[in-house]
Amino acid sequence: MSKTTSLICALMTTFIWGTAFIAQDTGMDNIGPLTFNASRFFVGFLTVLPIALILERKKINYEINTNKKLFLKYLFLMGISLFLGTYLQQAALQYTNIANAAFFTVFYVPLVPILLFFIYSIKVHWSLWPSIGLCIIGVYLLSDFSNSEIMIGDALVILCSLFWALHIIFAGKFMEKFNIPIFYAALQAALVFGLSLIFAFILEEVVITKILTEYSSILYAGVLSGGIAFTLQMFAQKNIEEAPAAIIYSLEGVFATIAGWIILSQVLNINNIIGCVLILIAVIFSQIAPTSKKSQVNN
Repeated sequence: MSKTTSLICALMTTFIWGTAFIAQDTGMDNIGPLTFNASRFFVGFLTVLPIALILERKKINYEINTNKKLFLKYLFLMGISLFLGTYLQQAALQYTNIANAAFFTVFYVPLVPILLFFIYSIKVHWSLWPSIGLCIIGVYLLSDFSNSEIMIGDALVILCSLFWALHIIFAGKFMEKFNIPIFYAALQAALVFGLSLIFAFILEEVVITKILTEYSSILYAGVLSGGIAFTLQMFAQKNIEEAPAAIIYSLEGVFATIAGWIILSQVLNINNIIGCVLILIAVIFSQIAPTSKKSQVNN
């Protein structure tokens, strides 16, 4: 797989995440965040597993047996990170608005290089930091955060960004060692579904009829975001390092804004347009600039 293909996969992932944000917000009119997550990742699992069995069936056992302990380690780390990241994001939408959520979620962009240094002793090249700064400024303008109030849910979104950053890092490290991205995405979706369902029964009221009323949002967020997008993410991070990948994923806010403009007839002001341009510049520069300097890597 070439870097160009990985870049296309990253952009497709980001596009799906951005447009699915509307479904995530509207899909909780009758059910809680854990119930919504359980439903969408179950749909995601059912979407991806058949594809994995068709395309990767012959190499699944070989890939896992090359280092079963490391495989299970990354499955646990990525599954827990994705479960906590998606749950906190969904829960936050109940208490804060989309503008605040968009701004604070993008904190994973600077968190990725910071965590890379502390976990793997990897220093990103200095030239990436201007892109990170442009990305944060762009999302600030894009979200109209300056016109929003600080809300309790913002703390949940900040915490959510930490787990998104960890998930991006572990996805990159997994793809350095294994080559079954589709099957792995299916297992990851199954794990998030299971954890979400367990806690939904403990903390929420799980009613099938209420779940069915949100079927359109669940199907969109499940098939495209919970299934296809997280599979494409694995392909994307085959040839794109974690810090530049995080900058590309920040385009989620751009696609969410465009989707809101087209679907919800939301008006774009000059700050929104400038924000989109700054994020695009950050993404382009992050792909031109050198990426990282590794002093030591521990798996």
